[in-house]
Amino acid sequence: MTASVEIATRGFRPCALIPTYDNPKTIRAVVESVRRFVPDVVVVDDGSAAEGRDAVAALGRDGLAHVHHRDANGGKGAAVKTGFRVAAELGFTHALQVDADGQHDLEDAPTLLAAAREDPEALVLGAPIYDESAPKGRLVGRRITQWWTNRETGGRVIDDPMCGFRVYPLALANAVRVRADRMDFDIEVAVRMVWAGARVKNVPTRVKYLPAEAGGVSHFRMFEDNVRISWMHTRLYNIALWRRVFGPVVRMLRRLRGSPWPRPSR
Repeated sequence: MTASVEIATRGFRPCALIPTYDNPKTIRAVVESVRRFVPDVVVVDDGSAAEGRDAVAALGRDGLAHVHHRDANGGKGAAVKTGFRVAAELGFTHALQVDADGQHDLEDAPTLLAAAREDPEALVLGAPIYDESAPKGRLVGRRITQWWTNRETGGRVIDDPMCGFRVYPLALANAVRVRADRMDFDIEVAVRMVWAGARVKNVPTRVKYLPAEAGGVSHFRMFEDNVRISWMHTRLYNIALWRRVFGPVVRMLRRLRGSPWPRPSR
């Protein structure tokens, strides 16, 4: 993947993209809130149980969102990948990704969208400002993954690789190959888009964690997802090393292949 991937820039037509898994208490409020800033919403239900599935289906019946139901739970990343494809098929050029649990401050959505409109080829990432509701263990984990991400991108390009509040240029998002399908997806897709040549704009945004009684549901599995993220960083770091060591050689060989050797004079 190179920076030569063409981004659709004939118009800026964004949608909101909301992956959801068992968020019946919050999904409608999130959709209604984000529609104040971007009227078109794509909701991908990632195999929710009956209550969550019904809440998503109701959004479609009420004309509040383009709804897609996945047959089985595949993880947040799998749902977002499906959303990328659906959004592109509907003719959207950009997707404002929003979590379904209400932790993102959607008042910041216009700022992220404005940054994407100003630079349609950029990946616009929310840079979280946490309040006291943020779990301490999650904050430590984010600092660790940020350290690894800096190694993979060759510097402090991405302020926070785990925040799911962001705007993707859909042409490039659909073009990069991302193996991660679960909580490791947000990190890997950002790193790979940087490798593909995307500029990054980091936009400060406030983040809060809702209590369970208000519908705050975390699907982050402390052991499984940390192991998955660690393995992902191992892969990406080794790829980054390979790119730094052998990338110049590969580029030189490609140039030589494109320029035939001069024929000997007779």
